Amino acid sequence: MKPISHVRSDLFRAFALSTALIVLTACQPAMSSKPQVKIVPAFENVKWSDWSPVDDAGKPISFRPIEFLNAGDGTNRIFVATQRGVIHLIESGNQPQTSKVFLDISDKVHYFDKKNEEGLLGVAFHPDYKTNGEFFIYYTTEEAPQTSVVSRFRVSKDNPNKADADFEEEIFRLKQPFWNHNGGTTVFGPDGYLYIALGDGGSKNDPRGHGQNTHTLLGSILRIDVDQKSNGKSYAIPKDNPFANNPKAGKPEIYAWGFRNIWRMSFDSKTGRLWAGDVGQDLWEEIDIVVKGGNYGWKIREGRHPFQDNNSPATNLIDPVFEYDHETGKSITGGVIYRGRKHPDLNGMYLYADYVTGWVWALEYDDASQKVVANHKLGRSVSPIISFGTDTDGEVFFTTVTPTGKSIFTFARTR
Repeated sequence: MKPISHVRSDLFRAFALSTALIVLTACQPAMSSKPQVKIVPAFENVKWSDWSPVDDAGKPISFRPIEFLNAGDGTNRIFVATQRGVIHLIESGNQPQTSKVFLDISDKVHYFDKKNEEGLLGVAFHPDYKTNGEFFIYYTTEEAPQTSVVSRFRVSKDNPNKADADFEEEIFRLKQPFWNHNGGTTVFGPDGYLYIALGDGGSKNDPRGHGQNTHTLLGSILRIDVDQKSNGKSYAIPKDNPFANNPKAGKPEIYAWGFRNIWRMSFDSKTGRLWAGDVGQDLWEEIDIVVKGGNYGWKIREGRHPFQDNNSPATNLIDPVFEYDHETGKSITGGVIYRGRKHPDLNGMYLYADYVTGWVWALEYDDASQKVVANHKLGRSVSPIISFGTDTDGEVFFTTVTPTGKSIFTFARTR
């Protein structure tokens, strides 16, 4: 999913590894017990409608479920969106079933395996979906090269298991300078606003300096009001956004900035905190708790460590709550805080993974001290992990890229 080029000197590597060891050791005190869970397949009896492991020419087509989510409408339905532009609907449970195609916009979505950071990248159901039937999609459009679009869609008036194929209202579009680092997570916050994660625009080393430039939307998390329209736009700006009343300082849509490429972010359903996994470049992967007006440092630094732009005048950079180096993993897949009922020993932990190595962890964060106290290994996937999500009960699932369609996993007790 994400490029993994890494160049470093032997000396820097030795220093980084020793630092990583200190960080990891400090985060695993003896008094913290490992959760008694294991990784198990989920929905392995699902047949995905209109998907085949090979195309008409006999070439393999991987199944790439980029989103696993529920609509928050009180039903037990699960929505699985693929990167190629199809949203499947399945019933909860593991009974044999064939998915329903809720929406197919694959003819509008640009996706190509060798440029696999484009495509359908984010889906968010409106908090009032049960009433208004609205949901939002972030995707790379076929209409123009390297262009991201956020659009409003809605459910069919006649069929709750089908979207209205004739309705799309574009909220905004953004030209991307390169094909990679598109971010793409879209999620509604507890305040009812839509949050959108944007990468720095791509290539390597943030060549255009987007991470620290608040006059571009790239390298930022946006926060917009999709229930209002103002100033000729299909959305409004929340009045308390950092630059809402100071356009000379930055784009009014920006909520926080200084990110390289957030790959999955989510709100804790209990505390309202926004957690994000930001993909590193040379050495460090990081986990951030995102706050309004926060500058998270890219490319002044990578994780907590100086990077190329370390002579920047920026101050008050916010540290990641956790980081790991490329001996541990090479590309973070951000996850979710566990608030389900099946695994009380996971309660409040941040479940996340690494795309390249397949390791899955549970990060234990202490609210009182506001520090990480443990990072538990839960298991390893043989396939790349691309997303996390929850069902209506708050149970956590993650999705993987596979040639078989058996791409969804969850957790079970080990005793």
